[in-house]
Amino acid sequence: MLKEILSVTGKPGLFKLVSQGKNMLIVESLIDGKRFPAYSKDKVVSLGDIAIFTETAEVPLGQVLESLKAKENGAVCSIDPKSDNDKLRKYMLEVLPDYDRDRVYPSDIRKLLSWYNILINAQVTEFVAEEKEEEVAAK
Repeated sequence: MLKEILSVTGKPGLFKLVSQGKNMLIVESLIDGKRFPAYSKDKVVSLGDIAIFTETAEVPLGQVLESLKAKENGAVCSIDPKSDNDKLRKYMLEVLPDYDRDRVYPSDIRKLLSWYNILINAQVTEFVAEEKEEEVAAK
């Protein structure tokens, strides 16, 4: 599901991929539902391609969002994304205890919490695609 959710540089919020044109993507805002083209000059990143640094590896954004959802019981964040840096770092330790404190900045945590709130308000709650087990018949 996160592969279809996009962040467009210079535009606030998150967007759902609606269609693709020759040199553009048609995206729809998750906040107000307005559609507009995102051209090839715009930096567009899929949330499915983002990961958070930890001390040992990188954790996909979907898993971090699932941890947030479990902590908040599926509701919006209990702290304001605009909180002070120390409060944000303490909250992030509760969500992802081994996150890399040197490479994950308070601005990244603010963006993570904002994105989570946008997704929850848009009823997007499946952050990790469940792998389907397929049985292969032996012939």
